[in-house]
Amino acid sequence: MKGMDCVFAERVVVVTGGSRGIGLELARNLLARGAKVVICGRKPENLTAATEALGGGERLLAVPTHVAREAEVEKLFQRAVAHFGGLDVLINNVGMNLPTASVADTEPAAWDKIIAGNLTGTFLCSRQAARIMRAQKQGKIVNISSTAGHRAAPGMGIYGIAKAGIEMLTRVLAAELAPFNIQVNAVAPGMVRTDFSKPFWSTPEICELIVKAIPAGRIAEPVDLIPLVLFLASRQADYISGQTIAVDGGALAI
Repeated sequence: MKGMDCVFAERVVVVTGGSRGIGLELARNLLARGAKVVICGRKPENLTAATEALGGGERLLAVPTHVAREAEVEKLFQRAVAHFGGLDVLINNVGMNLPTASVADTEPAAWDKIIAGNLTGTFLCSRQAARIMRAQKQGKIVNISSTAGHRAAPGMGIYGIAKAGIEMLTRVLAAELAPFNIQVNAVAPGMVRTDFSKPFWSTPEICELIVKAIPAGRIAEPVDLIPLVLFLASRQADYISGQTIAVDGGALAI
């Protein structure tokens, strides 16, 4: 292995939401680079399918976890450490949204679910990871945010609020954990072609409007995020912390 390919050898990485989409692609790339990878997701059947897609093996562990539930998050990290002996990187990739009207017309239950699935889950996982990493005096946390946290969009209000919260959480954790040699950064993708965003890109009229607003002229694929996430998760990024970097084909530039 050369360059980035040897950076992750034997490093332990937890990828939340690792059973599909961006998380699955991250897990695939990390395993290819020699990492020991823990993926989690809410649905055991999705984790089983992901394990098969990734080829299984002794360097992969799948743990059913609802990241908004404290007890389940604690068990996730306990199993990761018990199985692989430590934790080097956490990638907070889980995200969820619900069809909603305006924020003012949204029921509190929908608010709670969206905030929990995005912001609270990132907080709970980061808290557990930080406790392990502080003892080791090293670690990386990479949060997957969204350009939705930078500008308001119809039906995406609460999701955008949650993602904006993740970016502030990123900065706060970066400041608090810096004395322990722990770096915390975020990656903010625009529209990515996954099952999560399928209702948008699978509708030709909507897809055309989205693409028109992207200078690069296309919707991102999960693989477009991989180089930046891997860089921020590597020791090559030891002096970068508290940053949010957009991967959006130039959309925020206009």
